[in-house]
Amino acid sequence: MLIDSLQKTPSQQTPGERFRAALVAHKPLPVVGVMNPYCAVLAERAGHSAIYLAGGGMATYSHGLPDLALTTLSEVLQDVRRITDACDLPLLVDVDTGFGGMLNIARLVKGLIKDGAAALHIEDQVTLKRCGHRPNKGIVSTAEMVDRVKSCVDARSDESFFIIARTDSLANEGLQAAIDRACAYVEAGADMVFAEACQDLSQYQAFVSAIDRPHAVMANITEFSMTPPFTLEELGGAGVAAALFPLSANRAMAAAAMKVYETILREGSVKSMLGEMQTRAQLYEALNYHAYEQKYDELFQGQPQR
Repeated sequence: MLIDSLQKTPSQQTPGERFRAALVAHKPLPVVGVMNPYCAVLAERAGHSAIYLAGGGMATYSHGLPDLALTTLSEVLQDVRRITDACDLPLLVDVDTGFGGMLNIARLVKGLIKDGAAALHIEDQVTLKRCGHRPNKGIVSTAEMVDRVKSCVDARSDESFFIIARTDSLANEGLQAAIDRACAYVEAGADMVFAEACQDLSQYQAFVSAIDRPHAVMANITEFSMTPPFTLEELGGAGVAAALFPLSANRAMAAAAMKVYETILREGSVKSMLGEMQTRAQLYEALNYHAYEQKYDELFQGQPQR
């Protein structure tokens, strides 16, 4: 199936096939977080090959909430549709613990495929989950997580849809127990393992060696966390197949927004900030604004615009 999909043009490939092709083309594949459709457009213009909708990012930037399992299945699917409508890059979606039991997970997978997502990752925390880099995480049994993975696999109507099993167990149970879990998740049908909160490259190498398959491990390079800011080159040397940068752009945009808000109060103007802003011309270029406007001009040429 993979060879056949790689022979297709990108426009002929499913989202899952495009994600798999990107994994083959990049070693490792950077997968960048996008908080909204416009960020997805910007990531594509920058030259990226895959994008990511983070659960914590969606909670914070779409709803003003902390990353504590406060969003819902329908809210995730709504953001997925908005992003896939605007951008053709393959989208990996963070689905936390699956938003319920096995039937909820099946409904989720079918919805993601219908709405154009390429991949998901589902984790082995308890339903009332926490950020993966916070203390006191609760982890379900290996058997319960295996059932989650099998539910994803069984509900997959498109075989190319990519399923990633995330384990948060390293911080709670140690490296060997986390590796044992990862192997069980792959045996259950996961295409890749997301090893959360690794602190050393040797830990990634241990996961890669134990799983022993192409595209075995994904790393999470999230700033100000338990994981150092490893480079793509360093991660590739450890055998990592993909690296998430889930909130990098979000954090930069939030810091810039705070600076603008404070500058207005302090200086009564944004003049000193203009050099740090995207210009109107750059915005129009990214959105192909003038092509839309030209269509209006053609439709209403010689008559008053309604």
